[in-house]
Amino acid sequence: MDSQKEALQRIISTLANKNDEIQNFIDILNHTLRGVQENSSNILSDLDEEFDSLYSILDDVKENMISSIKQEQARKSQELQNQLSQCNNALENSEELLEFATRSLDIKEPEDFSKAARQIKDRVTMASAFRLSLKPKVSDSMTHLMVDFSQERQMLQTLKFLPVPKAPEIDPVECLVADNSVTVAWRMPEEDNKIDHFILEYRKTNFDGLPRVKDERCWEIIDNIKGTEYTLPGLKFDSKYMNFRVRACNKAVAGEYSDPVTLETKALNFSLDNSSSHLNLKVEDTLVEWDPTGGKGQESKIKGKENKGSVHVTSLKKHTRSGTPSPKRTSIGSRPPVVRGSRDRFTGESYTVLGDTAIESGQHYWEVKAQKDCKSYSVGVAYKTLGKFDQLGKTNTSWCIHVNNWLQNTFAAKHNNKVKALDVTVPEKIGVFCDFDGGQLSFYDANSKQLLYSFKTKFTQPVLPGFMVWCGGLSLSTGMQVPSAVRTLQKSENGMTGSASSLNNVTQ
Repeated sequence: MDSQKEALQRIISTLANKNDEIQNFIDILNHTLRGVQENSSNILSDLDEEFDSLYSILDDVKENMISSIKQEQARKSQELQNQLSQCNNALENSEELLEFATRSLDIKEPEDFSKAARQIKDRVTMASAFRLSLKPKVSDSMTHLMVDFSQERQMLQTLKFLPVPKAPEIDPVECLVADNSVTVAWRMPEEDNKIDHFILEYRKTNFDGLPRVKDERCWEIIDNIKGTEYTLPGLKFDSKYMNFRVRACNKAVAGEYSDPVTLETKALNFSLDNSSSHLNLKVEDTLVEWDPTGGKGQESKIKGKENKGSVHVTSLKKHTRSGTPSPKRTSIGSRPPVVRGSRDRFTGESYTVLGDTAIESGQHYWEVKAQKDCKSYSVGVAYKTLGKFDQLGKTNTSWCIHVNNWLQNTFAAKHNNKVKALDVTVPEKIGVFCDFDGGQLSFYDANSKQLLYSFKTKFTQPVLPGFMVWCGGLSLSTGMQVPSAVRTLQKSENGMTGSASSLNNVTQ
């Protein structure tokens, strides 16, 4: 009966997952269909604009040519009109002189005839008719303004759509996810020397497989990539996966997107648990500051928290398929209700706050940076059962390194009320590495990755990141992978001194 029920539950789970995949694919198809309609309308509008622009250019060229023809016509007409006017004047003068010369032939008196003849001679010598060029200054030919658009017509007839670059192919094998950076590599299916650049788009998601249309996050765009790979540095891995797609562009047009690739980018991502903190601490997500006035007038802050039945903690367990830790919120029923501000969680100088994520397996890493004026702080981990009067490092349920900058400067590792002084410089930022399964808690200079101290133990129950601060504040960096340098150092760390056992021989 039980086995049949389990089998049926697996079938139901499988069907539910398949239905979810089909629904996502339906959303993709509908989104694509709307995209086809919208993009077709846009491209038709663009085509109209291009042809209108072409028509406008042709109209301008035509107007310029018509203007040139009319100017040439006016110039030639004016030249010929001038010649015509000169010839008419010359002909009129010549005809008058011819009539005068004809009449002079009838003069009988020799002296008068001689006088008339001299006048005729003088007038003929000065007559414009004999100085005229009887050749038109311009021809009636206009062939120099003829056009032959046969080549252009042929070119226009060959107008066609631009060649679109093919979709690139992202190679998951060449992609690298490490040190909170992602390197994406791709290739073209065939060589294309017209490619000018690539556009990479990415977004964070908690869903494996195809990108989801209804995903809350929008695509981030990186334009003008000249090579065939790109590295996104300094990411916060606060989602399980990232979707990537890339498209190629020539000088005029962008091609289709590549098939999207989903890369796993899970890392420990937690916030500070405000309900677990001392009343004199001001807690905001990944920032905690000591507030000496925090115990006064806090009634308004604790309203609505008295009735909480349990504290919700994110629990990091092994992923069912890959064995990689996967956050899953669960209610920790064994942990008693906590009222923020009730002052019974921590007492005395135990200005402590815990993380809201329980580590139950795997390897995890986070970083802590203290404010410059911080006088005392501790960084480490603790079991969820840390007592309400307990301070970090003073019990066998907590491990930490402690920095004291008040009265005298000390830097020490603490566990089970034992302390070991650390003869190293306190770094600007501390990296914390927790290997739950391997029973190791190590602290590093986050910048240089120099090992500061390493506890060796066996964790018998889930641990929470723990912090103590007095006179100052701490800021956290979470959503971080275990750095490559830290993974490398783990290989040589087993031979180093500084295990939890060494603290048993040193009293505080």
